[in-house]
Amino acid sequence: MHRRELIKRGLAAAAATALPMPAFGYPDRPIKLVVPFAAGGVNDVVGRQWAEQMKTALGTVYVENIGGGAGVPGVMDVKRADPDGHTVLFGSTTTMLLHTMTKKNLGYDPNRDFVPVAIFCVSTVAIAVHPSVPATNVKELVAYAKANTGKISYGSAGTGTMSHLAAELFKLKTGMKDVVHVPYKGGGPAMADLISGHIPIMTPNVTSQILGLQKSGKIRLIAVAAQSRLKGAPELPTAIEQGVPDMVGQLFLGIFAHAATPKPAVDAMSAATRKVMANEAFQKVLIASGFEPVGYFTAEDARRYMAGEHARWKPVVDSIGLKTG
Repeated sequence: MHRRELIKRGLAAAAATALPMPAFGYPDRPIKLVVPFAAGGVNDVVGRQWAEQMKTALGTVYVENIGGGAGVPGVMDVKRADPDGHTVLFGSTTTMLLHTMTKKNLGYDPNRDFVPVAIFCVSTVAIAVHPSVPATNVKELVAYAKANTGKISYGSAGTGTMSHLAAELFKLKTGMKDVVHVPYKGGGPAMADLISGHIPIMTPNVTSQILGLQKSGKIRLIAVAAQSRLKGAPELPTAIEQGVPDMVGQLFLGIFAHAATPKPAVDAMSAATRKVMANEAFQKVLIASGFEPVGYFTAEDARRYMAGEHARWKPVVDSIGLKTG
């Protein structure tokens, strides 16, 4: 069965699972889910899937993409909205964690201004090369980079993104310090240049599109930055199993509400998400799209997870002296 058909059938099956409507009058109008990035990216794909599933439990949920500014304008839109649960944020490692370490004047505090509703999947970074690069594994890629000191570059989705930091972590752990970073305004433009051969290496987030490009031979995925092989692509080895210890670069994805949102509204969204995440069909949708379900994180689970990720990435940010405006 084609991946697209699997996703379509999975969404239909997941939507068929009855979810009880909240009894206390929430929501009383459509809910806006702000995705703080342009349409078509990792955040947008998962955000729209969540919104689709919530319609059975919460009524109309529509997505508004607010791109630009590395996601900050979209986050600020939710911060300024009425805290009634009718405007929520699709948050990620980038907006809710990395920006606190890399931006001087962020304008919001994820811990003070928002409450986690649920974190339910991660998007994993991969090490990808153009087919002309004479490397099929990490060892060969490192040898190639060291043999061409100062001549090799890699593209990322942008400065301060998980794509960027995962690549810098990879460089630190493999000694590829002279590979030059070329930041792009999103993963799409970077991938276009990788396919055309303008850059030899890229660190994209794994999606169904990326897996399709791998299978068609337009790019070569050397490794995935995860603790274990991905359910949606078990043929791809991890960097860890190729001798790069603790090489994990994953973007968490989930729903965040304004910190002043009434608890019954947060609980309603949380319960609906928990119900959906227990649905095997929806999990298959995520896996087929290149994502890894993490079961279901409560607000406290999410806070502990985010604290751990902060401790893990802060040394990497500091080691490269990363600070943006």
